[in-house]
Amino acid sequence: MATHPLAGKPAPRDILVNVPRLVTAYYVQHPEPDDPAQRVAFGTSGHRGSSFDGAFNEQHILAISQAIVEHRTAAGITGPLYLGMDTHALSEPALVSALEVFAAHGVDVMIQDGLGYTPTPVISHAILTHRRRARSCARGCGSGSRAR
Repeated sequence: MATHPLAGKPAPRDILVNVPRLVTAYYVQHPEPDDPAQRVAFGTSGHRGSSFDGAFNEQHILAISQAIVEHRTAAGITGPLYLGMDTHALSEPALVSALEVFAAHGVDVMIQDGLGYTPTPVISHAILTHRRRARSCARGCGSGSRAR
């Protein structure tokens, strides 16, 4: 595999993303429902796209979060929802948008202390740990008894 010509060098200004403009576009751009490129699209690890081209913006995150709330309600899911954030520039604005929807519906949300970054495997581990504890407590963690 050939080494990229920019390897080990500072990135040229013309290829850097203007993060404040990207975040502004997240809130200002509105997707065109008739444009397939601006619809919610899930990749291997979640919704993908850029706010610059209308493919990832607040309206997408609000709609996805609302769909999650509706699914949880229909399925009778009442336990906590574990939500992570990564290092992408729009991760924190998306987290805030999602939390607003979940809070409005009274969903108990678990996030990293101090708004830290949370890799997907950490979220998976937290969910599995919660499930194990919930099953264990269903067999005797109520008041007056002790788990052994």
